[in-house]
Amino acid sequence: MNYFYVVYSNNYAPNNNIKPRNNLGLDIQTSEWGVDRLSWKSNSGAYDHMTEEFFLSKVFSESMQPSHVIPYYFRSEQSPNEEDITITTLITENRFHVFDRLVTNYQGPISVTIHVADDENSRDVLLSKLHELYNGNKYMKQYVDVHLVVDNFERQFNMWRNVAKFFARTNYVMMLDVDFHPCTDFRHTILNSKTIMNKLREGNTALVVPAFEYADLQEGLDYRTFPTKKADAVELVKSGRLVMFHDSWKPGHGPSNYSYWYKTDELYKVTTYQYQYEPYVIFPKQSIWCDERFVGYGANKAACLFELYLSGVNYWVLPKDFLIHQTHEYLEDARRHERRFNKKLYEHFREELCFRYARNFLLNGEWETVKAENLRSTCHKIRGFTQAIKYFAGLK
Repeated sequence: MNYFYVVYSNNYAPNNNIKPRNNLGLDIQTSEWGVDRLSWKSNSGAYDHMTEEFFLSKVFSESMQPSHVIPYYFRSEQSPNEEDITITTLITENRFHVFDRLVTNYQGPISVTIHVADDENSRDVLLSKLHELYNGNKYMKQYVDVHLVVDNFERQFNMWRNVAKFFARTNYVMMLDVDFHPCTDFRHTILNSKTIMNKLREGNTALVVPAFEYADLQEGLDYRTFPTKKADAVELVKSGRLVMFHDSWKPGHGPSNYSYWYKTDELYKVTTYQYQYEPYVIFPKQSIWCDERFVGYGANKAACLFELYLSGVNYWVLPKDFLIHQTHEYLEDARRHERRFNKKLYEHFREELCFRYARNFLLNGEWETVKAENLRSTCHKIRGFTQAIKYFAGLK
C-alpha cells in the first residue's frame, strides 16, 4: 500500500498562553516551520494524522518526559541565507541580559532554547520578561528565533541544544554557551573564505574557536574591556592575565594546541583529540544530535563532540578568532553531584558509541575509509572491540 504525506502548518503567534495548539482541519497553510499536524492518506482514501506535540515528543524522545516543545515562539523577521552560521544556544532567565549582549554583538542568525517551568506563576513572570527582552532590541527581532521547552526538569542541556539546532534555518550551526563573548567576527572570517567554506561543505569538518578566560576572574566581568584582535589577546596571555578557558582542566580545551595558535596564521587540524575535549565549534547542521540522556552538568557537551568525532568529523582550529568567558557564579553543589552521575554515564556511552558506529561502518562498507579513521584510532582499546569487529566483518 502506498502512502503520501501532507504537512499542515501554521505560524505560531507568540503569546502568554502556551497550551498545545489546536489542529487546523483540512485547510492547508504553509510556513517554513510551525507544524500543526502531520497527515497522510492511503490509496483507500483514508486519512490519519498526528499532532505536532506527538511528533515532537518522538523527535526529542530521549529527554525527560513529559516535556512540551514550542518552536518559534518568536521568529526572526529576516529569513537567513542557507549558507550562513546560526549560533545555537540555551538560556535561563538569569542570563537574559548576557544573551541580549550576544545578539547585539553577533548580528547574525541565532536559534535559542528557553526553559519554562511548568508552573503558572513562574511561567507568566518569565514570559513577561522574555517579551520585554525581545521587543527591546531591534537585532533580536531581526535575527533571533526563540523556542520554548515547558516542563519541570532543570538543566536538560543536551535536549535544549537539540531543540535550538533542530529549528535552526541555516546549513551550519555553532554550539555556543551564552556566557562566551565573541571577540572577533568569526562569521565573517568563515563566510568569506573559499577554503574554509569548502571544508564545511564537505561535511567532515568542525571549526574550533579558541576560548579564553581571565586569570583574575574580576577582569572577566566587563566585556567592553576584552581584546578584539589576536595580537592583543596574545599579549595578555604573555603577561599572564589571559589563559585558556578552564586552564586547570587541560583535557577540556588543551587539544586545540594553544601554544601553536599563538604563533600561526593558518587553519590547523587538532591531532591530539581525546574524549574530554569540549571546544566551541561550528559544524554542519546535518550531523549528529547531542545525547539527551545527559542531564545536568558534566560531560554533556563532551558527549556531543565525542559522537561528532566518531562519526568522521575532524576538528580544525581557526587561527585568528577567539572567545572570552564572561565571569559568573556557578551552582557548585549541583555541579558536583551531577558530574558524578554523568561521569559514570559517559563511560558506558563511549563504549556504546564505539560498537554502534563500528557496526554501521562495517555494514555500509566504510570500515576501511577515511570516515572511520577517527573511530579506529579511538575505540581499539575497548575490551572486546577487536573480537566484535571480526564478527561483524564476517557477517558482511
